[in-house]
Amino acid sequence: MRRRRAEVRDILPDPKFGDIVVTKFMNQVMLHGKKAVAEKVVYGAFDNIEKKLRKSPVEIFHTALDNIRPEMEVRSRRVGGATYQVPMDVRPARAQSLAIRWLVDFSRKRSEKTMVDRLTNELLDAFENRGGAVRKREETHKMADANKAFAHYRW
Repeated sequence: MRRRRAEVRDILPDPKFGDIVVTKFMNQVMLHGKKAVAEKVVYGAFDNIEKKLRKSPVEIFHTALDNIRPEMEVRSRRVGGATYQVPMDVRPARAQSLAIRWLVDFSRKRSEKTMVDRLTNELLDAFENRGGAVRKREETHKMADANKAFAHYRW
């Protein structure tokens, strides 16, 4: 028996750019409820991007997210005792949250000294269609492609 659907909370746009997606990104960067630290990191990365490319950092951020956003993913489905990896389309909200999560995760794994530098470089890599987060999307698509034979198990 499933309970009712979780209600979607309203998210206030960030103070500097007035963008809701930037706020979601900031919340993902935040650790232990330290919003001010997350704000410093994200805005610092955006300032670095603006210095390097002389373009709007929010546009670059959105392009980078679009480059990471997955179209397909595999989900496990049990059919008669066997578990199949069934390729499915990704809902837009999930695609966005996956892209944001991958971007932050791969930024954290980078070897640069500060989180601002890591985030800056991962965003620039994603903008140019390379880097860990883009590779993750490619892997996800490859998995979905490899399991195309089980697409008829969709529900």
